[in-house]
Amino acid sequence: MSEAHLLKQALRAVLSGQQRAAADPHRPAWHLAPPVGLMNDPNGFIHFNQRFVLCYQWNPLACAHGAKFWGQWSSQDLVNWRHEPLALAPSEPYESHGCYSGSAVDNQGVMTLLYTGNVKFDDGSRTAWQCLATRDEHGEFHKSGPVLALPEGYTGHVRDPKVWQHNGLWYMVLGAQNLELQGKVLLFSSPDLHQWISLGEIAGSHLNGLGDFGYMWECPDLFELDGRSVLVVCPQGLKADTWRWRNTFQSGYFCGSFDYANHRFDHGEFHELDLGFEFYAPQTCLSDDGRRLMIGWMGIPDGDEFYQPTRVNGWMHTMTCPRELILRGDRLFQHPARELQQLRGQESRFAGVARSLPTLAIDSAELELSIDGSCELNFADTLRLTVHPEGVTLLRNNLRSGEPENRDWRGEVSLLRILCDRSSIEIFINEGEAVMSSRYFPASTPTVSFDGIGQIGLSHWSLQQCVIE
Repeated sequence: MSEAHLLKQALRAVLSGQQRAAADPHRPAWHLAPPVGLMNDPNGFIHFNQRFVLCYQWNPLACAHGAKFWGQWSSQDLVNWRHEPLALAPSEPYESHGCYSGSAVDNQGVMTLLYTGNVKFDDGSRTAWQCLATRDEHGEFHKSGPVLALPEGYTGHVRDPKVWQHNGLWYMVLGAQNLELQGKVLLFSSPDLHQWISLGEIAGSHLNGLGDFGYMWECPDLFELDGRSVLVVCPQGLKADTWRWRNTFQSGYFCGSFDYANHRFDHGEFHELDLGFEFYAPQTCLSDDGRRLMIGWMGIPDGDEFYQPTRVNGWMHTMTCPRELILRGDRLFQHPARELQQLRGQESRFAGVARSLPTLAIDSAELELSIDGSCELNFADTLRLTVHPEGVTLLRNNLRSGEPENRDWRGEVSLLRILCDRSSIEIFINEGEAVMSSRYFPASTPTVSFDGIGQIGLSHWSLQQCVIE
């Protein structure tokens, strides 16, 4: 299908659907969401020419997974964003079933995308090409085509290139599945982003002391932070444990040491990045001031997503807020990006026994709570957060079955920072020691009420709407 035809269809979908989508009461005030259609993974997250650029997996034609495009936003401050020209449309034979996820780099002043061209065949098999595109001065991308074919020894599930430069060489990690259906992370190097050499597997099932650890590893991201190497990755196929790995697919990280000379990554255990109901496919970038920033998709690729009520209004999913990553020992701590404080209105403060606190509006709001003892926060009778001696429990009813479902974190709770945005909640525990991100869909304008005998010191800010041009 020609690019011109795809662009015309995308434009028609946006023009015919954006008014209905914008009027949805669940539409976020300051989180990023697609104008219409289904959005998932963040892609091409980069600080380039003094602006943050964030691309995203997008099906503008339907609230369904299909042949994905790449949308594109940019921002000076991580708060106010503008739409940029559509980055990629699946118009070529090597990407016939979607321009899948990838990353962006600054190649001598030229913003360059590396992404996966997904191709499915009539017999049910598939292949994957790693492809390259460059951006011109008008913000439009021009495709150079495939630069890496499917590596030998792997199924057609090889995707999501994350690329960086070190000592004059380019490096790429790829998520992969081998012929024994084991998830792996592959490493490649290149002098010019076009000719790539395989350097082998650096992580995955049955490597580095792991046993069976998932049948496919998606969205790898290897970076340095405070003198350590961190691999963020999404293993698919982990069996749920009592308090962890409860979502259909997981997002987490390994902390260790990467040896460029021997192409070896020695690491510790796997830690989940987010213990809420919706979080997947995060991607990081390095800001000009040296911060490692991360944005994730506030969704999970499984059947429950299609029971979200926004689907009837022609749009689905949001991104998380941008987060700053800090390493303490071998654990990542996450903080909402400091720029988000620009959204704050006047602060209101309260203190006392939890059940004595007033009900507060949280349509678009930030809460900060110092907690001593047990309490419960009731978000619009739709989502409940309980703080108890063992930790935190988040409870809601499943959209598909109507049955209660919960997510948990175990540890002592002293501080909560909660970001609320119409149909989403992001809970930062103990200065970012853990995070729980979830969508919820209140029947009316959301409020939060409090119960329990714990002592709470509470700050509340209303948050302004961000500008999306």
